[in-house]
Amino acid sequence: MSKRTVLTGITTTGTPHLGNYVGAIKPAILASRVEGVQSCYFLADYHALIKCREPEVVHRSTLEIAATWLALGLDTDKALFYRQSDIPEILELTWLLTCVTAKGLMNRAHAYKAAVQENLEKGEDADYAVAMGLFSYPILMAADILMFNAHDVPVGRDQVQHLEMARDIAQRFNHFFGEHFVLPEAVVDDSVSVLPGQDGRKMSKSYNNTIPLWLPEKKLRKSIMRIVTNSLEPGEPKQTEGSALFAIYSAFASSEQRQDMKEAFADGIAWGEAKQQCFELINDELSGARAAYEELISDPARIEERLLEGASRARELTAPFIQELRSAVGIRSLT
Repeated sequence: MSKRTVLTGITTTGTPHLGNYVGAIKPAILASRVEGVQSCYFLADYHALIKCREPEVVHRSTLEIAATWLALGLDTDKALFYRQSDIPEILELTWLLTCVTAKGLMNRAHAYKAAVQENLEKGEDADYAVAMGLFSYPILMAADILMFNAHDVPVGRDQVQHLEMARDIAQRFNHFFGEHFVLPEAVVDDSVSVLPGQDGRKMSKSYNNTIPLWLPEKKLRKSIMRIVTNSLEPGEPKQTEGSALFAIYSAFASSEQRQDMKEAFADGIAWGEAKQQCFELINDELSGARAAYEELISDPARIEERLLEGASRARELTAPFIQELRSAVGIRSLT
């Protein structure tokens, strides 16, 4: 690819929520429209198997996430949009990379170290219930990135280590077999919102505090009304700092709307009124896309077709590249 390549993976283990939309999906779709950039977005269904042992959850999540990106306007003629499991070359590359990856590098991965620490604290064997999927997860992630020679990979701070590992693995492979891989860069955008959930903690399925993205209007309003606030009465000035409600409102508001709400907080707006305004703002932004989502989710064949088209375009790149890599390591025709 002559263009600069940007790659993002979405793990298929849950229902999209407002935090996913604000923190990842919306900025990624906007970025995909930038000229001179090849955007790659994939449904990381093999990654889902590391943590999820429920086939129906993975299957349903794949449908919901694909429908979400399409409903929100991802242009799949410009961006590559594919399912990880439809690109067999990724798994073949995972093995090629595994063969040059130092075990010591994997020992240092945050997720593995956290699992070991938890086991030791419980008095268990260090590796109790640690699957190889968890242990070697960074190698699969490296294969996702290196398969497309991605230059830039937008990630949260917690994923930066995995990008550094992908660079290490690429350098090691290049050292043994010649210059085949671009060294990817982590792109961390601290201005991208990490949305609080209803209880004020980071919106996350593990905290059970999410607001699903595609709730019908009445249920969305009910969810917004459940956002935890303090007991200050109408007329009493309220702080915006530390307010989950203000943070959620701000993520959808223009700078002018944000300033108006800040003043309303200072003037003692009633919590019910502030929540109603928050609901109306979010609902206005999502209502058109919600209709598109409902249409897509009821027609899985249409989504499947788009994913297979994306995979076909992706494999025009991955199939010849894996042949190049096979040849580089000595797996090639005898004639």
